[in-house]
Amino acid sequence: MCRLFINADPQLWETRLRSVRMEGFSTSIRLENLYWGVLQEIAARDHMTLTQLLVKLHGELLEAHGRVDNFASFLRVCCGRYLMLQLAGDIPQDGATPIRGLDADAILARESRRLGRAAPLSSVA
Repeated sequence: MCRLFINADPQLWETRLRSVRMEGFSTSIRLENLYWGVLQEIAARDHMTLTQLLVKLHGELLEAHGRVDNFASFLRVCCGRYLMLQLAGDIPQDGATPIRGLDADAILARESRRLGRAAPLSSVA
């Protein structure tokens, strides 16, 4: 079983540091190459650059929760959820379908049911 993971391309778990300008400040984000690739795919779906996606996610997270404690962890979870939601059929695997055009409230409700949790309140638009 472990060979499937152990023998994967080591570049997938190598980290890369990227500098991004958000809200007038320059910051650095360190993630593994695997996550950078998934974030690039997410950005491309909505015709954004990776930087534009990061700025948008950071801004909306700040607006919804008032703070951003660990943005790198948040980004890793976004990637994992993106892939899980694709496997569940909630996000089409066809990369031509933009994320912004999906019914987020319906997807979140289905995800909550699968996880055995109460549906979340409507999200911030």
